[in-house]
Amino acid sequence: MTHIDRPFDITRLEDEWLEADGFGGFASGTVGTLRTRRYHALLLTATRTPGGRVVLVNGIEAWLEADGKRYPLSMQRYVPDVIYPDLSASLLAFSTEPWPTWRFQPDSQSVVTAEVFVSKATRETVLRWRLEGSGVASAASAFSLKVRPLLSGRDYHALHHENSAFNFSAQTSGDLACASWQPYGDLPVINAVTNGVYGHAPDWYRNFCYVLERERGLDFSEDLATPGVFSFDLADGEAVMILSASIASSASAMGSAGIAACTTALPGIKLAIAHATELARIEQQRRGALGSRLQRSADAYVVARNEGRTILAGFPWFTDWGRDTFIAMRGLLIATGRLDEAEAILLEWSGTLSEGMLPNRFPDYGDTPEYNSVDASLWFVIAVHDYLATNHAKADTRTRLQQAVDTILTGYTNGTRFNIKASADDGLLSAGVPGVQLTWMDAKVGDWVVTPRIGKPVEVQALWINALRIAATWNPQWQQAAQRALQAFLERFTDPSTQGLVDNVDVDFVKGAVDRSIRPNQIFAVGGLPFPLLEGVAARAVVDQVEAQLLTPLGLRTLASSDPAYRGHYGGTPLERDGAYHQGTVWPWLLGPFVEAWLRVHGAGPDARAQAKARFLDPLYAHLDHTGLDHLSEIADGDAPHTPAGTPFQAWSLGELLRIENLLARLESIGP
Repeated sequence: MTHIDRPFDITRLEDEWLEADGFGGFASGTVGTLRTRRYHALLLTATRTPGGRVVLVNGIEAWLEADGKRYPLSMQRYVPDVIYPDLSASLLAFSTEPWPTWRFQPDSQSVVTAEVFVSKATRETVLRWRLEGSGVASAASAFSLKVRPLLSGRDYHALHHENSAFNFSAQTSGDLACASWQPYGDLPVINAVTNGVYGHAPDWYRNFCYVLERERGLDFSEDLATPGVFSFDLADGEAVMILSASIASSASAMGSAGIAACTTALPGIKLAIAHATELARIEQQRRGALGSRLQRSADAYVVARNEGRTILAGFPWFTDWGRDTFIAMRGLLIATGRLDEAEAILLEWSGTLSEGMLPNRFPDYGDTPEYNSVDASLWFVIAVHDYLATNHAKADTRTRLQQAVDTILTGYTNGTRFNIKASADDGLLSAGVPGVQLTWMDAKVGDWVVTPRIGKPVEVQALWINALRIAATWNPQWQQAAQRALQAFLERFTDPSTQGLVDNVDVDFVKGAVDRSIRPNQIFAVGGLPFPLLEGVAARAVVDQVEAQLLTPLGLRTLASSDPAYRGHYGGTPLERDGAYHQGTVWPWLLGPFVEAWLRVHGAGPDARAQAKARFLDPLYAHLDHTGLDHLSEIADGDAPHTPAGTPFQAWSLGELLRIENLLARLESIGP
């Protein structure tokens, strides 16, 4: 597995790691152990998978004691910007292999290894510490490890503050090795199985400072409760702490079974070490079977929903969005051969069809999905095409998916929500109402839709024509509609002044009104979809314009820098950030369709493939070692140095890199 083991530059200590549990919950934090986001936690659990996420254990305060001295193994940042204790000088190395692992040097003779992983078999978070080095025997007899869990019990979007309602009461095992707490009555019970000894010592740690929340213009200060301290004698070997949540109807039976065994049967030291060792063995074996570095990272986004599966759009704050799911799954699942999961997701989502539309997203709470996207349903059709092309589907599954596609196209042809309808005059797909954002450029602040794009957006037409052509392979009724729409597209979207494509026609439903903003959406007429709409000189003109004006090392800008509306930096308040989200901000996922388009116009021979990899993919591979480790960011600044922003772990960014990897591998297998 990917290894990041280097002398540390303090500027890299805020790179982030992620351990997902497969049900919507996760553990996450930074290389330097500082929590910089409200979402950083060791036990963050989905109470109704994959939504209803709550933070239960935010972090720990860990240190070694020896000869009256204290050696920190964790850092905290307090308001206004005070770091205490500061362990950066003793942090030797960090690795993501086989999971987040730190090496500290508390003194000249001792090295402490700390690690954390989440078991997908049980949804438990496992923490382990051990001494290494030439002086282990003497150091182990001298060092005592102390660990204070820092608890809240809050919605993962919220912040926690000192209050009298917090319940510090602990249920402990007979040997005090294990403890459980329920901070608030309507939340899950928190279980800690250890091979140490628990001492009840309730306290509040106040005014933690989350700098990334402050940069985002949000509340950034939090108080956390600590019910007590676990003490470990390192002379007995490694120290173990296993955190879990007891959730009603949870698929995780082993977590609650573990605490029951701890309180009634085996001594804690035997239970904790044996259970942690077995979880580590299972988890290493599971990860080793996933394949490449990218495939292991891809696994984080695939989660349970009801009896099926879905894809979370990104960590730490996104849920499952229709558009993101269908774009991401092409690389995360279909290109990597995880076809059973792809099938489960497509069937799960097909059951949510309403008036020819699939949901744009499911909310964190409640069961009512939101139908406010013109392209999510069309991306579903593209994903169905890619899946059916593998010949994995059984006859009944193929029929169900084809029927779902026909239902979507019929709904769009006849007309559905938000004025989504195939135009009678040219067969192109029109959509939009004031105040609603329907395309992937969906930033909205209050009543302000930043990029409304009402009319006939260019990528929507590429998706629409592709969807018609796909359905025509089994239902000839769509063939004529596809040909008519394609002819209208070729006649109406070319910009005579640049030979590129305009971004929107019939803007605001005004016949002939055109938006000539230079945006990346035009690339989908050449790459990213099964059937390119342009070939030859016309295709080359689009690729050249996008490359010249929108390409950066981390993706495509959403608006040319020459445009007066261009915003080169994504940052500040929510209003400032959303105002820049699609007005110049770079999106890595767009490199997928761009690289495919580039290969289509430059040829797919060995030289072109090598150049594409070196120019377009290598910067993304380098980014895997920064920001969200082993993952790709959601966005980056349009201006150099293209600082990453948004979510550090984004599904479709990673999915498109995997899809292009697969494309290059297939081209390689074909030969020159």
